Amino acid sequence: MSQVITLGEAMIRLAPPHYRRLEQTDTLDVEIGGAELNTAVGLVRLGRSASWVSRLTSNALGRVLANRAREAGVDTDDILWTDQDRVGVYFVEFGAAPRPSSIIYDRANSAMAMLQPGMLDWKKIFAGASWLYVTGITAALSPSSSEATLEALRAAKEAGLTTCLDPNYRAKLWSVDEAAEWLNQAIKYIDVLITNPEDINRFFHIPNADNEKAMAAAVEKFKLKAIAMTLRQVHSVWKNGWTAIAYEKGKLFTTQNYEVEIVDRLGAGDAFASGLIHGLIDGDLQKGLDYGGALSALKHTIPGDLPWVTKDEVEGLLKGGGLRISR
Repeated sequence: MSQVITLGEAMIRLAPPHYRRLEQTDTLDVEIGGAELNTAVGLVRLGRSASWVSRLTSNALGRVLANRAREAGVDTDDILWTDQDRVGVYFVEFGAAPRPSSIIYDRANSAMAMLQPGMLDWKKIFAGASWLYVTGITAALSPSSSEATLEALRAAKEAGLTTCLDPNYRAKLWSVDEAAEWLNQAIKYIDVLITNPEDINRFFHIPNADNEKAMAAAVEKFKLKAIAMTLRQVHSVWKNGWTAIAYEKGKLFTTQNYEVEIVDRLGAGDAFASGLIHGLIDGDLQKGLDYGGALSALKHTIPGDLPWVTKDEVEGLLKGGGLRISR
């Protein structure tokens, strides 16, 4: 049994190498990724046990996703397999200033989008677990997956789990109004919210001019145990500043700022969630903020969505590790 349960879709990721456009490439690099699976992998890399719950089509592509999850140490026993529907795919074009990176989704009517309330046995899945992590992406896939995600959150609260939500807004999946409507239903079942200054305003209508006041207002309004914000400074497509702050019981927590040279920024926010939950399992928000910041900074430097980082590397960075070659 796992400490942390994550619920969501993973997809096959296809990307042209060497900054090529999709129109000009004749090869594609294959990776896998999905926010909740990425977070589960990050938790396992930090020494926690995590389970990824999803609905997958029983074909070679579905098996690729499950096999990669198991390879990373994530429990996949509660995946719901189906002979129907399809596995989602997405394409990434990596840009360089002034051309941003971009994503094209091919995930309509995927197996996970067709998830219905009642399909998953949450009482069984939550047995022995202490956390549930979800994102708004799963809710954005379809009306039925939206309801199924709410069902999971309600069942988690009934089972006594701590719940964590990252809105993870995707404009190509739903509108701001649609996301806000769902998020304001979901927040009733949330203990820990991961957000950013823009989202706290556009989804929850909390003024964001002062981050500490905004987080304090959210904690009070939604009776949260804790809230964390990631803060990104975009110097160029491939060089960013990255840090995070958090708020709990009237106290602001901060961590160091990282100047990251980006190899692949996809999955960095999910890595932050892994580190945050890792610390909070120990009842230590500062630890969660520190591990989340360091793990996500390191994830920026690794190709693919999954955080192939060790706990020793995270702790080395927290101790001020340098850039000399490790021999």
